[in-house]
Amino acid sequence: MSSSKQKVSRTDGESTQHDPFAALRFRDYRLFTIGRVLLFIGSQMQTVAIGWELYDRTNSALVLGGVGLAQVLPMILLTLIAGDVADRRDRKLTMLLSILLLVFCSLALAVFSWTKSAVILFYGCLVFTGIARAFLKPASDALMWQLIPTSAFTNAATWNSSSFQLASVIGPALGGFGIAFLGGATGVYVLAAIAGLLCFFLTMAISPQETIRTKEPISLKALAAGAKFVWENQLILAAITLDMFAVLLGGAIALLPIFAKDILRVGPLELGYLQAAPSIGALFMAVVLAYLPPLRKAGPALLWSVVGFGIVTIIFGLSRWFWLSLLMLVLSGALDTISVVIRHTLVQIRTPDHLRGRVAAINSVFISASNELGGFESGLAAAFFGPVLSVVGGGIGTIVVVIAVAAIWPGITKLGSLQEFKNL
Repeated sequence: MSSSKQKVSRTDGESTQHDPFAALRFRDYRLFTIGRVLLFIGSQMQTVAIGWELYDRTNSALVLGGVGLAQVLPMILLTLIAGDVADRRDRKLTMLLSILLLVFCSLALAVFSWTKSAVILFYGCLVFTGIARAFLKPASDALMWQLIPTSAFTNAATWNSSSFQLASVIGPALGGFGIAFLGGATGVYVLAAIAGLLCFFLTMAISPQETIRTKEPISLKALAAGAKFVWENQLILAAITLDMFAVLLGGAIALLPIFAKDILRVGPLELGYLQAAPSIGALFMAVVLAYLPPLRKAGPALLWSVVGFGIVTIIFGLSRWFWLSLLMLVLSGALDTISVVIRHTLVQIRTPDHLRGRVAAINSVFISASNELGGFESGLAAAFFGPVLSVVGGGIGTIVVVIAVAAIWPGITKLGSLQEFKNL
């Protein structure tokens, strides 16, 4: 297998599109991916545990939605600073410190769960979790693309999605099983901490990387360079905006504890299956995309996949049958993966190395807004209008967003093969 140092000598012109394992042939990328999978598994287990415990204790949709808000606010507030740190400091060291903070937060949640502490303490822990993720996301994303040649970026984007979805399949299932088997959420938080420690040691084993660090003096202009770059690249802005609003409006994940307990009337084990369902579909689609040639009409595929995401979200919201709900969640994950792969490829191929941290930070805000902030939006809407109307309305809103994006940025409908993104 090639090492990360051997990677530098490879030319970007080498074709890897017919090799479904191109990115995985590099040692440091493998270490990075395995560590990230473990961290994601722990995070997904913890998400299930927090959702189940807080809703079980409070029966409040608003409290459930607050889980996402507590994590996303620090990420939004620290976006520019975290991105600048990723471009000025050692990205690997930033990752290691962030992972350690996540481990401490998981252990603190275990203590609070064991002692039946006040809900506000759980929120405090989630705020620190958001701080850790604010610095981890841009540093890890920027470092990851240094571990492979440009020719493997599309393949890496696919496997990044695959690894995340694999963790999202295993994590919720283990989380639900852990709650049922261990009799509560406490032990799940401990397992999440152990997963974080394993990720820490694997990250330490990654070879030192040469980074082209920004030489600009620290200023508001330097901090905002990533936002400026995204704004000036309108197709990138269109892709990440579409992805953000689709998941922000159409995501039903935050409300799954309510659907499981009150609508579908199932237990924590079935909740784990529901949580894992989108990732099962996403993992399947990611593997398919890895083996197939690059999409020839990426723009239309992106738009239609998001329309499909909205449709299956509406059906999920109306369903009262567990297996139909499970199927719709599987399809939602499969359709979402198409937009994820396209967006990641477009962003990374177009972004120069000295801006990767700041652009990754901006991208992480869009992702966080669509996930954690979307969870708060869903919880708030469910509190006022009920969970069914919240999810169905979100699915309809997603379809409206597709129409709006196609009208505002008509160029996105003309995007061809992913490989042509290098020349946009």
